[in-house]
Amino acid sequence: MVSRVIPVDVFDLVIFGGTGDLARRKVLPGLYRRFLAGQMPEGARIIGAARADLDDQGFRDMARAAIGEFAGAAKQDAEAIGQFLDHLHYVAIDATGEGGWDRLAAIVRKDVVQAFYFSVAPSLFGELAERLHHHGIATAQSRIVVEKPFGHDLGTAQALNATLAAHFSEGQIYRIDHYLGKETVQNLMAVRFANMLFEPLWNAQYIDHVQITVAETVGVGGRGAYYDRSGAMRDMMQNHLMQLLCLIAMEPPYKFDPDAVRDEKLKVIRALDPVGPEDIVRGQYRGGAKKDGLGEPSYVEDAANPASLTESYVALKVMVANWRWKGTPFYLRTGKKLRGRTSEIAIVFREPPHSIFGDEEGWRENVLAIRLQPNEGMNLTVMIKEPGPGGMRLTEVPLDMSFADALGEDGADIPDAYERLIMDVIRGNQTLFMRGDEVEAAWAWTDPIIAGWEERGDRPRGYDPGSSGPEDALMLLHRDGRRWREIRE
Repeated sequence: MVSRVIPVDVFDLVIFGGTGDLARRKVLPGLYRRFLAGQMPEGARIIGAARADLDDQGFRDMARAAIGEFAGAAKQDAEAIGQFLDHLHYVAIDATGEGGWDRLAAIVRKDVVQAFYFSVAPSLFGELAERLHHHGIATAQSRIVVEKPFGHDLGTAQALNATLAAHFSEGQIYRIDHYLGKETVQNLMAVRFANMLFEPLWNAQYIDHVQITVAETVGVGGRGAYYDRSGAMRDMMQNHLMQLLCLIAMEPPYKFDPDAVRDEKLKVIRALDPVGPEDIVRGQYRGGAKKDGLGEPSYVEDAANPASLTESYVALKVMVANWRWKGTPFYLRTGKKLRGRTSEIAIVFREPPHSIFGDEEGWRENVLAIRLQPNEGMNLTVMIKEPGPGGMRLTEVPLDMSFADALGEDGADIPDAYERLIMDVIRGNQTLFMRGDEVEAAWAWTDPIIAGWEERGDRPRGYDPGSSGPEDALMLLHRDGRRWREIRE
């Protein structure tokens, strides 16, 4: 299968925080891979802007090292890297002062696509937006890219949206959630809306429940101080898992259009029932022993806060109050230091109303499992007769599709989420980016959940590193006669 690389227009992309960790790990290596794929046009420019006292060559040296470390061994082409680095420039700039802005104004062109990536703390968004306009750099066609967190609660999200709206229209603002850039997430919409096979079954009549899991094997590590102010609910559930839930539960948009898609996602968030304390499980990982016998720190040690009540794990039972999903629960869980690193959506279909084979012959549900990581792909579990002369015994088999296998060499080179999303910014396509009212609606649903456990003084349950999380989480499904899918190592 031949992949189509759709070219983009000539652009100037300014990366504020261009020497930071995100730029080094994701943005610059991703842009280099797009250059290798032939998607970056002649004349495109990438302009790093940060406090570091560098010149163009210093920034290119940093980018060369980042590409060597993070772009992948198969992409290390010295000649191509040199050609890519010719597109890079640098401006030392003071986000809260006047230093460097006149030089940036002289470099950024008005006759090409302008994009400004705010890879900085949200507290600097207002300063950057104001100075881009004060110095005449931004235009009515400019695009800005902002990273999460989109606020800490509803009030701060509204304030952040107001800050951005003071200088840019909603159509110019791209709130990036890298989960939405994953190939599998977009294929979820294709599977639903391009195949008659699934959409007629995509409702409470045929779907028993849905599980969404985002599990990590690492702890909070060096992010302890930040994470302790946020926790799993704010850091992952309110944005990443919420977006996945919306894509599963949304109604078909009238067309594949940015606002049409986001309108339907917003309807899902507004239809979510409040979540009571009986449908919430919070956990905090304990310390443990590594394979080499050395001690592994607990969450409170990583966070440097012995009295911390912040969760490193959260699981919820969520109900969507509309006709399509009445009575079908959505079970969501995410956590640190779990058994395996995996992100998965599992659509569990109901059993047939009557089994002609008898209960003793065994039966399991059909499951459509969508893997976001690792090894992006889809797996549909169906029942067949067990081979052999032992009678009509049933067994489950997977119809498995890995993108890398199914698409051959092209599939093995699936673009990283940041690659796709940055190119969508240049194209002016907001479909995979969050809208301001969507962010605020998500916080309006999340805030009462957090306020509830804070008012009750709930303590997170302890769980061992390398486990599936707190034992209490099993009861969320067990009391309904269901069970979590296994988190694989």
